[in-house]
Amino acid sequence: MIDVRLLRQEPDAVRAAVARRLDPALERELDRALELDRRRREVLTRTESLKAERNSATGEVARRKKAGEPAEGLMASLRQSGEAVRELEAEVRQIETDLDAVLLIIPNLPHPDVPDGDATANTVLKEVGRKPSFGFTPRPHWELGEALGLFDLARGAKITGSGFPVFTGDGARLARALKNFMLDLHTREHAYLEVSPPFLVNRDTMTGTGQLPKFEDELYRASEDDLFLIPTAEVPLTNLYRDEILDHADLPRGLCAFTPCFRREAGAHGKDTRGLIRVHQFDKVELVRFCRPEESDAEHERMTRHAETVLERLEIPYRRLALAAGDTGFSSARTFDLEVWAAGVGTWLEASSASTFTDFQARRANIRFRPRPGAKPEFVHTLNASGVAFPRTIIALLENNQEADGTVRIPSALTSYLGTDRLMPRG
Repeated sequence: MIDVRLLRQEPDAVRAAVARRLDPALERELDRALELDRRRREVLTRTESLKAERNSATGEVARRKKAGEPAEGLMASLRQSGEAVRELEAEVRQIETDLDAVLLIIPNLPHPDVPDGDATANTVLKEVGRKPSFGFTPRPHWELGEALGLFDLARGAKITGSGFPVFTGDGARLARALKNFMLDLHTREHAYLEVSPPFLVNRDTMTGTGQLPKFEDELYRASEDDLFLIPTAEVPLTNLYRDEILDHADLPRGLCAFTPCFRREAGAHGKDTRGLIRVHQFDKVELVRFCRPEESDAEHERMTRHAETVLERLEIPYRRLALAAGDTGFSSARTFDLEVWAAGVGTWLEASSASTFTDFQARRANIRFRPRPGAKPEFVHTLNASGVAFPRTIIALLENNQEADGTVRIPSALTSYLGTDRLMPRG
């Protein structure tokens, strides 16, 4: 969440930053937060003043009793003021609850370098690799997948529903190869600590990374236990250190995990639903980093390069986009999207988002560090990136490497993991 002290001290600057997100309703929420903060401080001042009066009166009661003077009237007044203090303290608690509820739905402030505008203002920062050319019309991945026996979309829909693909044969082996390749790359070369987290998390965990309360309708929930299926491993990885103080000597710290991801994506029905382009369950290797505030920008670049390395090793043409403020996610201060070229559908597809959250998530999850021994704890900065998501990576691998006879070439980085350098159509 944003720092309420910053909102109090620099309201115009915060308003201007939040306005870049192009959501007029946020102005009202900022007004509510400011008013609640004003009321909280006002009631706190009254409470402290009344407590000071009570302390003075308590001393006077003791003096009168010692001197044998009557103190009944003063003691009655103390009882009344005690009840008033309890009522004021209850009012403060309620105001703080209301203030927290408002702050939880206000998004992060965009990084100064983020472009203004909506998704049409997203900026291509670079393009890497050449788009493949063919002497034939390239086929989309859903046709290739069926011919190669890689996945079964119809049976996935039968056993669960649309958007829950079943990978079979070489398709399942390809997913396993990608998992091992990415984890080996990130742990051995990029020095991430591999973690295998739970796939179900509680409400506090979802709140810590910003999925709740705003996006509850987009999450799959086990209502009886009030647990949620994770939309990304970012959620459990970041919350590993919730309510903890990290050792400054261990920063920056990087974690990675392979998990399935579950996203209801309310309102997305009927959009890009062919094949694997938009699914409700998919596999991903996720990268999460914790760092000191002054390292945040450099760590964002480093982590984005770690995700780009995956695509470069897989020989997939990609481009990096800087998202505009109006298209940046709720918790993110700045996001770089990595889009892969998919020749069969003839478009760029997002395969990774790399985001810096500054101290936004750390405030919600109370993750801090000491800048030096004995110093007052400060909030860390958190970052995450897909390193990378499987479905659109698989789309690009199939569509860009297809040949006229229906075979699909496998990039050299994957051949030892897959055990072959090409996928063959079923006989």
